[in-house]
Amino acid sequence: MDSTRDLFIALARRYAFADLGALAPVTEVAEVCEFGHRLLSLDAEDFAAEARSVPADLRRRARACHMPQTPREQPRGALDSLRPAYGLLLEVIAVRWHRRELSPMIAAVHIASEYLPLLAFEPHLGHAGDPARWPDGLSAPGSRFGVIGDRECDHTKSEQSATNRTLRVATEPGEGWRAYFDRQHSQVAGALAVCVATCRNPCTAMDWIPPVPRADLQVRARTALTFADTPLVRLRHAAPVGHGFGVPSPEEVLDAWERSRAALDKNAVGASALKDDGFPLPGLPALFSAIAGAPIEPATLLQGVSEHIVKLLERP
Repeated sequence: MDSTRDLFIALARRYAFADLGALAPVTEVAEVCEFGHRLLSLDAEDFAAEARSVPADLRRRARACHMPQTPREQPRGALDSLRPAYGLLLEVIAVRWHRRELSPMIAAVHIASEYLPLLAFEPHLGHAGDPARWPDGLSAPGSRFGVIGDRECDHTKSEQSATNRTLRVATEPGEGWRAYFDRQHSQVAGALAVCVATCRNPCTAMDWIPPVPRADLQVRARTALTFADTPLVRLRHAAPVGHGFGVPSPEEVLDAWERSRAALDKNAVGASALKDDGFPLPGLPALFSAIAGAPIEPATLLQGVSEHIVKLLERP
């Protein structure tokens, strides 16, 4: 019996929630394992699902990373702030690295790259890109934001479609809202970065941000766009979760990150990636913090789930 329990405890400490959940001796442990597996899998749609066996503090922290499933759902979770979600992303990246699960690790890096511009915009928006709360200035006279077919706009056709949709999706039913987040919200994040950082024909879409803070945002948003095009993020296309069949080795991941750090080292924000902070990809938390304009550290949410499961297993 003790050897079996020791095995279960070892699985919990390795964050092997799916395996432990399938073997769990009691329903309570299985329920907490399911909760942990959703977090490790970054299943943000279900972070707010009821899990009565999970301590209230862990459920509250998970809800802060949850993506609302309807336009009016409260609380707004990751649409209020992406900082808790990025803390979880960093924790997932570290756990996947230590478990040598490099394909899902690179998938987590890719997710982080897609929404990084919204992290940069958050201090100016007062939220994390909530379509129900876009500033009126985005649609001010002379703005091309969300105008489909405008040839003076630097947005691609898919970005124009996404920005047009984001301005009205809050009036759609839940099904339309969820479809938008599945397919278009990340494109809106990139489109906002283009508006403030790289547009060759600026319109009035960013005039709601005063010049001095806009200049700071420009650097942080441009760095977010640069990160999305680094060798590290491009590894996504060489993994089974991408378009190929190869799995990068740890050496290939670290080499890609070193080349990415060199590409990012073009300004003070990008140079933060050079920090040696003990993270598996050194400097990644510092880079996210610099782009956010606020401290972002790896979360301890998965660790908390693991420790709670161990306590349940150690009960007499």
